[in-house]
Amino acid sequence: MNFQRSLSGSIETSGIGLHTGVDVNLSLKPAPANTGYVFVRTDLDDFEIPASVEYISHCSYATTLVRNGVLLSTCEHLLSALRGTGVDNCFIELDNIEVPILDGSSEGWVELIERVGIADQDEPRHYLRVLEKVDFVQDDRKMSIEPSEKFEIECVIDFKHPFINRQSLLFELGNGSFGREIASARTFGFTNEIEMMRRANLALGGSLDNAIVLTPDGMLNETPLRFCDEFVRHKILDIIGDVALLGMPVLGKITAERSGHAIHASLMSKLLKTESAWRVVTAQS
Repeated sequence: MNFQRSLSGSIETSGIGLHTGVDVNLSLKPAPANTGYVFVRTDLDDFEIPASVEYISHCSYATTLVRNGVLLSTCEHLLSALRGTGVDNCFIELDNIEVPILDGSSEGWVELIERVGIADQDEPRHYLRVLEKVDFVQDDRKMSIEPSEKFEIECVIDFKHPFINRQSLLFELGNGSFGREIASARTFGFTNEIEMMRRANLALGGSLDNAIVLTPDGMLNETPLRFCDEFVRHKILDIIGDVALLGMPVLGKITAERSGHAIHASLMSKLLKTESAWRVVTAQS
């Protein structure tokens, strides 16, 4: 039987929010079977925000959840680590508006999860099985999901920059592949976007310690890229984190070209509204 899993114990860490620049204390705690991922704002009387498509608010440079006016921002890297390491149920307690960015990837979250360990629970795992293809297109941005016996992502990005240009990767989640191939890929941005983002009160906590910052013909970071195609790998990291908002592991293949958080949210919403395109199945092995 393929059982649901949660953490074996609690984890505590702290850091800065990428966009808000605020200091945040965060704890990951075991949760009962069938809980999913639930954010708990300890600074607001333990107000709970389930990690669900239902609560997606806006998706400009990060995924933000809102429930009853309470915000939770930049959740995708942590959710990607939880899904990527096979954790199904977790309480995420934090005392501010934004999840800490750590080094801009999911690697720090994976290390914390592995340090405390993961335990099987007494309920079988449930999957969202895709039954028919659903796609979403917006100008030159497109994304689709179609049936598969596993969770796969084929991603293409295209930036007019000598370090990026056109990059593509087909990734299959399983057998530790997330930790090996995706987790350490960092978020990235461009110097010509910084002033605009700061005017919009974004990237206030951004630095070379938590992002790759690209100049017109190079990058400001002195440390080298972790992969030659680190940029497309980070896009896949983001997709895994956003798709985790469906509430359970997915059996399906995602194809994404020039996508972003808003496209991810639109595809998930369309999928859920197309009731013939999916069903929930229980693991048998």
